[in-house]
Amino acid sequence: MELSLTQLGVTLDGRRVLDGVDAVLWPGRVTAILGPNGAGKSTLLKAMAALLPSSHGVVSIGNRAIAALDARERARLIGYLPQEARVHWDLRVRDVVALGRVAHRSPFAAPSVADRAAVDAAMAVTATAEFADRGIATLSGGERARVLLARVLAGEPTWLLADEPMASLDPAHQLDLLDQLRGVAARGRGVAVVLHDLLHAGRIADDVVLLQHGRVVAHGPTAEVLTADMLAQVFDIAVRVSHDSDGRPVCVPIGRVGSSLP
Repeated sequence: MELSLTQLGVTLDGRRVLDGVDAVLWPGRVTAILGPNGAGKSTLLKAMAALLPSSHGVVSIGNRAIAALDARERARLIGYLPQEARVHWDLRVRDVVALGRVAHRSPFAAPSVADRAAVDAAMAVTATAEFADRGIATLSGGERARVLLARVLAGEPTWLLADEPMASLDPAHQLDLLDQLRGVAARGRGVAVVLHDLLHAGRIADDVVLLQHGRVVAHGPTAEVLTADMLAQVFDIAVRVSHDSDGRPVCVPIGRVGSSLP
């Protein structure tokens, strides 16, 4: 089911952070949400997950407005991965991942065979099974980030929304995570991910929503949005854009617009 944003606006502390956002995101594809600091990227993702109220407009999955859904149904449709890898209790890693299944069973019901299988699969794909019996407080920030991704994946949501998920990962695990997100999309689910790194966006994204000052300035296939002219306009940087053997853009910032470039 597609995820649609129709004239979406969000106002926080009297300031309009998002205004008139229109976009349609499709399952089976990875959509990168890009823009300068303060453009509204994280706010947009939280509004898509119904974690922030909209001041106007609608977020819908298929023909259903997410604001009208109860919390359990919404949790089965949308999995949200926040920026910060925080867990407030020192639970076993496997128990943290199992929290992703809460929306799939009645309160106080024991985990089903399907629940246990989903947890096992999520831990396998995120390479966290080796931590299963450790307390999450004993893990590094990058390891915790992988566990929290496993928790979201265990819930088997229709849409995965990830806010800068590479922030606490080393380069090798960043590449692993990019591959994992692409794998989620390859299995027919939708992925929307807030990114800062243009190289990551070119590598992973099928589509890009480009924000500036709370508005969409470009939305479409990655190679059509990530052009040198568009990136100069939005980020005020000069970028060398080439393409790999699959036609994906490879974007390398080389300096501020107007600076002396190599």
